[in-house]
Amino acid sequence: MQCLDRLCYGDAARPSRTVVQLGPEVQEGPPRSGKCGVDPMVPRARPRPAAVDGVTGVDDYPRTMVSVALLGGGKMGGALLGGLIDAGFDAESLTVAEVDTTRRHELERRFPGVRVAPSPAWAVADATVVIVAVKPADVAEVLEAASPALGNDALVLSIAAGVTIAALEAAAPGRPVVRAMPNTPAVVRAGVSAISAGSLATDVHLALAEQILGAVGTVVRVGEPALDAVTGLSGSGPAYVFLVAEALVEAGVLVGLTREVAEQLVVQTLVGSAALLAAGTEGPSALRAAVTSPGGTTAAALRVLETAGVRAAFLDAVAAATQRSAELGRAT
Repeated sequence: MQCLDRLCYGDAARPSRTVVQLGPEVQEGPPRSGKCGVDPMVPRARPRPAAVDGVTGVDDYPRTMVSVALLGGGKMGGALLGGLIDAGFDAESLTVAEVDTTRRHELERRFPGVRVAPSPAWAVADATVVIVAVKPADVAEVLEAASPALGNDALVLSIAAGVTIAALEAAAPGRPVVRAMPNTPAVVRAGVSAISAGSLATDVHLALAEQILGAVGTVVRVGEPALDAVTGLSGSGPAYVFLVAEALVEAGVLVGLTREVAEQLVVQTLVGSAALLAAGTEGPSALRAAVTSPGGTTAAALRVLETAGVRAAFLDAVAAATQRSAELGRAT
């Protein structure tokens, strides 16, 4: 093992990792070609947690029993790492595979204790959950690279937009799969994700996915056919809100405010309005009516927006994004 460690890590010490052994070790296959008789990109087997049979919910699956590997350390991958650590996951139970050297060094600086690896196979060796956080076009290739070390009972949780459950199950045969659609506010722990179970995924796997994605926001369960609509609404939704914010700032400048003041007013208006909605005491229609006095300024503004077809434009935008998501899914 010492020879293998030096082969893969050079003179640097191999990163340590605490793993709770709850079941038998993974059986090693025949050695592959390479120095020391082992393929340097396929890790030797290490203890893995037992299957999750008998666990009935998130609270029954302690974080100390969950080992998570992220395939892809980009913006969403980094957001998940930070969220998991803040939610109480041990940094030493987390691994991220990232091919870009500069990004690997950045992740090592940001998340001390997290193991950062250049190879998907090294990342997934003892993972309870494997999160696929790469570009949709790279999903099949990354899962193929991970497959020699991917445990038979490891949950594959994909956040790659448009990649269907069928495509994921073909790339990771025999493993339980959960497909998810998060959105970018996950970066500030305020995201929303929808999840859908594959043919081998149970309620336990869905609960585990909820525990993982719940670290960066809210999670809802839907059937896979609804995920295109989720993509069109909440997946693309932040862009709609940012466009509205951009337009309101320009409007503030038009009517005589400085850009700095306009931006402050718009941002806090959006934050406060969202907080009122999230309070859940009244729906959007009632809240809008409460601001709209008969014959007042808001009524005059809303008349202009309705005449311009803003409501219909949002309906068409979400429908177009939903259709495009479906097209991209068929392409994979």
